[in-house]
Amino acid sequence: MYGALALTWIIAPAFVTTTGTMMTDIVEQTCVPWGVFSSYLAEKTLTSLVTLFTYLVPMSLIVFCYSRIVYRLIRHKVGLFI
Repeated sequence: MYGALALTWIIAPAFVTTTGTMMTDIVEQTCVPWGVFSSYLAEKTLTSLVTLFTYLVPMSLIVFCYSRIVYRLIRHKVGLFI
């Protein structure tokens, strides 16, 4: 579980950095970050992948991990002290 979370937080920035570097170019003596795509399909695909790796995968792992914690707490009948 910890390995999956750590791997997600390492892979996402590496992926974003790599794709950002590949899609950055100098156009008319101005640096254009994330603005140079070979096609409309490439732009939409990379944007979707960045969203997937940056938000959806980490949030899915967090929800999965916390649901396992809650399940274990409920299964062992841990009560709240009020």
